[in-house]
Amino acid sequence: MTDTPMTPHLDRVHTPADLKGMSDSELRHVADELRAETISAVSVTGGHLGAGLGVVELTVALHAVFDTPKDKIIWDVSHQCYPHKILTGRRDRIRTLRQKDGLSGFAKRSESPYDAFGAGHSSTSISAALGFAVARDLGGVTEEGVGDAIAVIGDGSMSAGMAFEAMNNAGHLGKRMIVVLNDNEMSIAEPVGALSSYLSRLYAGAPFQELKAAAKGAVSLLPPPFREGAKRAKDMLKHMTVGGTMFEELGFSYIGPIDGHDMEQLLAVLRTVKARATCPILIHAITKKGKGYAPAEAARDKGHATAKFDVPSGKQHKAPSNAPSYTNVFAETLLDLAAKDQKICAITAAMPDGTGLSKFMERYASRCFDVGIAEQHAVTFAAGLAAGGMKPFCALYSTFLQRGYDQVVHDVAIQRLPVRFAIDRAGLVGADGATHAGSFDVAFLANLPGMVVMAAADEAELVRMVVTAAAHDEGPIAFRFPRGEGVGVEIPTDAEPLEIGKGRMIVEGKKVAILSFGTRLQEVMQAVESLNAKGISPTVADARFAKPLDRELILKLAADHDALITIEEGAVGGFGSHVAQLLSDEGVFDAGLKFRSMVLPDTFIDHANPRDMYATAGLNADDIEAKVLEVLGVATIGKTA
Repeated sequence: MTDTPMTPHLDRVHTPADLKGMSDSELRHVADELRAETISAVSVTGGHLGAGLGVVELTVALHAVFDTPKDKIIWDVSHQCYPHKILTGRRDRIRTLRQKDGLSGFAKRSESPYDAFGAGHSSTSISAALGFAVARDLGGVTEEGVGDAIAVIGDGSMSAGMAFEAMNNAGHLGKRMIVVLNDNEMSIAEPVGALSSYLSRLYAGAPFQELKAAAKGAVSLLPPPFREGAKRAKDMLKHMTVGGTMFEELGFSYIGPIDGHDMEQLLAVLRTVKARATCPILIHAITKKGKGYAPAEAARDKGHATAKFDVPSGKQHKAPSNAPSYTNVFAETLLDLAAKDQKICAITAAMPDGTGLSKFMERYASRCFDVGIAEQHAVTFAAGLAAGGMKPFCALYSTFLQRGYDQVVHDVAIQRLPVRFAIDRAGLVGADGATHAGSFDVAFLANLPGMVVMAAADEAELVRMVVTAAAHDEGPIAFRFPRGEGVGVEIPTDAEPLEIGKGRMIVEGKKVAILSFGTRLQEVMQAVESLNAKGISPTVADARFAKPLDRELILKLAADHDALITIEEGAVGGFGSHVAQLLSDEGVFDAGLKFRSMVLPDTFIDHANPRDMYATAGLNADDIEAKVLEVLGVATIGKTA
């Protein structure tokens, strides 16, 4: 396999309509070439690799059988949709994936009519598919038309309650819709594969209502060597938490398991479903994450996410690390604290590696809990642990904490339970774009009574905040930190807890004060260096806390300066808004203080590298410098505030 694979069959495919005239044998060749093209593209851009490789055959089969974009394929999470993008007219841009002004790494409605529903978070596809199905039956109209709705959802995403809520409603409504369960965790022995192949042929030839009856008689018709394997498959399905019986109880007709890499099976089943389905159908397809690329198959996470890499070896091209990542600093600090305090425990929602808790899980297995893709449960589970006398750290990405907000309010904040929220990926995160940006947590947490909200300016401050959270038992407390490396400061070895609600002075100057919250402090200091060269010496302070605010520090800054500027890596309604409220309540504006708040703009910022995203947001050093000059009335050339 080379970086530029030969793809004679794929070269004939410009839209899914081009698949319609191909034979089943040609479709198998398309799938092989599509896998090679996907590997080649991701080697150039980096991104989510394993998930897409696992659905190559399924992607080809779905587009060959159904009439997209009239028929709606809805990819759950959608990090597996790179092959889909190649088949739907975007192959010429596939090597711009996740780059500035390039293709999104997820399904995105504004990018293509073939992306029926945008995603980035899990477990939304069945709800959306049901919406399309009902809209179709109610006479809904879109430019492409509204036909069948097909949700493709992974077994991990099925662990979230939203998926089952949707299935329960879909079964009740009884609308024709299709759910493909992309099960890439369960392995099946060869005899079971033989049974699946046999059943798929039965499905293709039998009236739809006879499928269950055909399946019941299938075992006795198999050759003797396969019967034991078939019995094992039957027993396995009977005891699976996602077995056919449960789906049927929810009102779905269940088909499977089938081999999700066998084009013959896939085409036979999908064609039968398209021709004969009248009710909700669930097709259980067994796939292998990273299929067809040995380095991905061998990886612990099956090549889930990767940097740019060398195709023959799979070796990733990562820039050398100059400082530990914020995630690792959090994880190592928590490990040290847990060694001294048996009450400390940790919760993650299907992200033990991403949140840095893998080592904690290895060392303290009885105190670390991966609850699956279930953030609502994670928060309330942590609340129960806190009520039971433990010290839970609920480690979630900012963007995923959004999914558990009602639980934060109802189960944690109202009861003043000391749950510690470790909020990773705060601020703009780069190539994953708007669906994964940590833009809103300060705004939605700092408005809760009794909540403590901190943001680390660097990795040393993060250590102090983890220690502070562990020592805080008076109610909920949160600390946020960004993705990526720290700034290279010395890590304290015996940090003491911070005084709640107290910031720190960094540099004392005059006329204008800059009050920073979070890691924009590094950009502030770069701006100050440039301003000093112009004879302007701002005061700089690190707020540390958005809730409670350091009233004494803020009011002193306001009293001693003509202007005050706040800066944060969050949206309107966050830290700066709380500062403005304090100043208003104290009548400071009546004295003529000039106040500016630098926040993320009121828009969703598309994927790019973080620096470019912050440039778009107007929160880099030159933007801060321009804001200081503007508030002081100093003219700038070629720069607007």
